[in-house]
Amino acid sequence: MPFTAPARQTGWIERPDCRIAYQRVGEGPPLVFAHGLGGCFMSWFQQVAHFAPRYTCISFSHRGFFPSTAPAGGPDPAAYAGDLAALVDQLGLDDIRIVCQSMGGWTGVEYALLRPGRVKALVLCATTGSLDPRQMRAPERDMLEGWGKASAAAREDLLKRNILPAGGAPMAQATPDLHLLYSQFDALTVGMDKEAVRAKLWSARTRPPSDLAKAGCPVLFIPGGADIVIPPFAARAMAAEIPGARVTPIPAAGHSGYFEHAAGFNALLEAFLDEVG
Repeated sequence: MPFTAPARQTGWIERPDCRIAYQRVGEGPPLVFAHGLGGCFMSWFQQVAHFAPRYTCISFSHRGFFPSTAPAGGPDPAAYAGDLAALVDQLGLDDIRIVCQSMGGWTGVEYALLRPGRVKALVLCATTGSLDPRQMRAPERDMLEGWGKASAAAREDLLKRNILPAGGAPMAQATPDLHLLYSQFDALTVGMDKEAVRAKLWSARTRPPSDLAKAGCPVLFIPGGADIVIPPFAARAMAAEIPGARVTPIPAAGHSGYFEHAAGFNALLEAFLDEVG
């Protein structure tokens, strides 16, 4: 029989102060993707193409990120979980699985706590979301100051070399086509003060890691071993305080392992989803 591509639908949800764009591809249990500060709903193309034959893949652009609109004054991450809840309700989804990267972790963690028991699985890729690294266990907590200084220096160096820190030097050198595409996705969102959004994200990291246990869902951390944005060692320290949580790193990945090492990331995600059902 001739090949048939998965069904695809693009749409919008109306919020009181903005519009949220989403794309729905495939059939099966709902699998939701929440992007990072340098992305949009298109950033997950390598995951959507892989999982759409088995799952209904829902990717969306956070408020203010292309092509969603922004409220006056710019986006506030405090509204992200409510936006996701509105999307889930409008599409009539149930028992969703949420895959988050970087900024998307704030959305995923807060949504899982907003609706405990209604998340089938939560995947945190290069993110701890609103969980506060300063409240994790020692000795990892004691490593934060030194890592932070090294991270700031590495970020400054990459920017001088026209490399997106969220992409990283290994991606830029080994797969310049992917780094260029990543940069193009980042550039689609114009007129936003991303540093202001970053500052709001950082100030919203107030929860102790143990809070996530209240969500009542399986949790998988996928840190990048070469991440200079989120400390990769935080994942294991936090997982120790969340019953049943596990950590499967991608040692060679930077901050965007899902993009840089898509095949490996997809295999880890698929194994986890198969396990939790």
